Amino acid sequence: MLDLAAIEASLRVVAHAFARLNLSLQDPRENPDEGWIDRMMAGYAAVDDLLERKVDLFAFGHLREWLELNALVLCGTDAAVRADAAGHLAATEQRFYERADGGIRDIVEWHALHAHESPWRRAAGVYVRMLSTPELFVEGNHRTGTLIMSWMLAREGLPPVALTLDNAKTLLDWSGVFKARSKTGLRLRLEMPWLKNRFAAVLERSACPAFLRTGVRPGAAV
Repeated sequence: MLDLAAIEASLRVVAHAFARLNLSLQDPRENPDEGWIDRMMAGYAAVDDLLERKVDLFAFGHLREWLELNALVLCGTDAAVRADAAGHLAATEQRFYERADGGIRDIVEWHALHAHESPWRRAAGVYVRMLSTPELFVEGNHRTGTLIMSWMLAREGLPPVALTLDNAKTLLDWSGVFKARSKTGLRLRLEMPWLKNRFAAVLERSACPAFLRTGVRPGAAV
């Protein structure tokens, strides 16, 4: 379903302009390393495969797919790199399953309670829950969250989420807002509907139909 070539081309344009873009961010980031696009594209390819196989990421039998997407954005597909990162990946898995206040249970329960909402709002809400403190993963929450949102939207026939020169600042600045929120306090509980709705509108406005393969009709469920 995904036009991987179009997504990769957009990421490379953003990478080329990142140093300049970074100066405009509310919370500047470290410059990404040279392999980040290859790892992200491995993640998008995995999302495309999940869509093709009609895997439900929110079904308990498929929750490990979240861990695999996180491993892809951090390590790619290289077995040697994964072996070197085995300790980190094990710690991530423990956090993922066992944290009561920020693990996968929080995400799945939130999603179930909001199943009646639009795909844009559900994707936005899941992303907020992933990035707010404590984050779902030890590292790579923004990148993995982008892949999760892409799967959620594309399964409904909507364009996946990927950085472009037009949306990069907005998406990265909103990610910083979410990371500054804590799941354990009252503030996020009160702000969650507003944050979700505002970010859903951002996702919808910045959606790029070119990231869907020709023949996939935007808005058509798959």
